[in-house]
Amino acid sequence: GGTMKRRAGEREKELKKKKLLEELGENRLPYLTPADADFHQLWKTKYSKLIFRKSDTVPEELHQMVQESFLTLREHNCFFQDLVRIKGKDFLTPVSRILIGNPGCTYKYLNTRLFTVPWPTEGYDIKYCSPQIRDACKALMRLNDYLHIEAMKALQGQNFFETEEVKGTTVIDREQNVATSLTEQGSVSKDQSSVCVPEDDRSLKNRTSYNLTLLNYMDPLQMLYLKQEPYFGMGSMAVSWHHDENLVERSTVAVYSYSCEDSAVEESHEQEPTGRDMAVWHVGLKVAWDIETPGLAIPLRQGDIYLMLDDLNMTHQHCVLAGLSPRFSSTHRVADCSRGTLDYILGQCELALQNLQTGSDSMALSLKSLEAAVVKQVEEVHNEVEFEWLRQFWFQGKRYLKCTDWWLKPMAKLEEFWRKMEIMPSLVLSEVRKEQQIEEQRNETVSCLLLLLKERQMRRKEWTAR
Repeated sequence: GGTMKRRAGEREKELKKKKLLEELGENRLPYLTPADADFHQLWKTKYSKLIFRKSDTVPEELHQMVQESFLTLREHNCFFQDLVRIKGKDFLTPVSRILIGNPGCTYKYLNTRLFTVPWPTEGYDIKYCSPQIRDACKALMRLNDYLHIEAMKALQGQNFFETEEVKGTTVIDREQNVATSLTEQGSVSKDQSSVCVPEDDRSLKNRTSYNLTLLNYMDPLQMLYLKQEPYFGMGSMAVSWHHDENLVERSTVAVYSYSCEDSAVEESHEQEPTGRDMAVWHVGLKVAWDIETPGLAIPLRQGDIYLMLDDLNMTHQHCVLAGLSPRFSSTHRVADCSRGTLDYILGQCELALQNLQTGSDSMALSLKSLEAAVVKQVEEVHNEVEFEWLRQFWFQGKRYLKCTDWWLKPMAKLEEFWRKMEIMPSLVLSEVRKEQQIEEQRNETVSCLLLLLKERQMRRKEWTAR
């Protein structure tokens, strides 16, 4: 049911996109940059949940740590292009990525599951391939803590200004004013654990407690082809228009941007009379499926930060517009890990294997229940551990062995569980053949099992083809 709904939603989006492009024809929608007179007014009215922080508002020490960590990870060849699946076809992403975050967390996008390189977390034994990689992960954990506090302050600011409108200030100004006033009042501590939130404490903290960051790297001059932005004519895109997937509802996304600009590139490209400076990286924003509201293209300089607050990620779409220099970004997210953590899948496997029992001679295996509902639950877990975890990991996850071997033991444990589940369908069939089984129950159990076996066979063929 979920898959069919998702496919229907994707088809609907494609039709909307096609219709929009047909309506536009050769025309392009207007978009604004900071050089345009109406830019800040548009931002305030249509994009107020986008918060921007210039690099000089961020502590210099943090800049240095984070930027060194990007370069370290690149030197150790830790950025990888992902093979993603769109409409049944595989594509390599133009951007190279690595996922860093809480131990045991994963993040899924475009049918590809990424496995975190764990940042150094108290209580976990994490061995890194080098001290430099450990330091890089630690620096990104520090950035994560900093962005959590900044996002909390930004949400407080948003709530404050919803009740007390301040006239004549831009979104950037008003947000910084709130952050300053809150800090001066002492209501926001630098210690993450003691951040004071006046309104809906738990909800605000949950929506800003980032459990991972997806790091991106791209050198546009090494790319043979980059897609052109289709609606506004904004130029080459590193990342097409999208909503970020697999996030906790209304959670904030925080992005730290670092483009390796060289002064010659900056000086030789002045702002063009209209539109964006194509030498400089930008983030593009638009209201989803809206051909009335102009888009925004906001330049990203070394160390700039932007936050997408509350439901902005759902009501709007964003893209990344390529400049000329190589660029890194660290995109911090509250990933929806309800079905995406190691603890979750280990728990599911243990639950499924409760139906397997060993005989008195310690060799003979049998099943506790042949009820269709129990068989269905076991085989669904069987499929989940094989296709969402084991195959996903060995298909692309083993690349992360360049950073750490942390995932090898958990994967060995999941394989052990999977092997036991591989025995269970034949045990079901041998049991239902026995005469004491009531025919109606037998038919229900066999029908249920066959459906899931067919699905498994079909998905194995797909993976073999990949």
